[in-house]
Amino acid sequence: MSANPTSTPPTAIQSTPSVFDPACSSRHALELVASKWAMLIISALEAGPMRNAALMRRLGDVSQKMLTQTLKELERNGLVIREDKGTVPPHVEYRLSEVGRSLSEALVVLDRWAETHFGTLDAARERYDAQTIR
Repeated sequence: MSANPTSTPPTAIQSTPSVFDPACSSRHALELVASKWAMLIISALEAGPMRNAALMRRLGDVSQKMLTQTLKELERNGLVIREDKGTVPPHVEYRLSEVGRSLSEALVVLDRWAETHFGTLDAARERYDAQTIR
């Protein structure tokens, strides 16, 4: 069987992904998970499935619009699974997918770092601002 000369060759797959390569999709992954709301939603869902209202209470100051947009983006990228229970009134739960759980493990470390070092960062910001306002 001969190859069809008019067909387009398959796209070459980069053998070594690199976040420093502008064409690498890993940059999209970083952009997605670097969002404050995405990070907090994934961390909140680590405890188990949650409904929309429970997520809003857990996150505190997220708007319904931002929560919905972020959940849709996380679902689109396979990090969160939306389960519609098919009841009236509607009962929808969100939970982490397997890859979402693996990301959650990494984010726990970042969460603990932020909780441990926020005071140092606050103090540094205050010193910097005091020096530059003069």
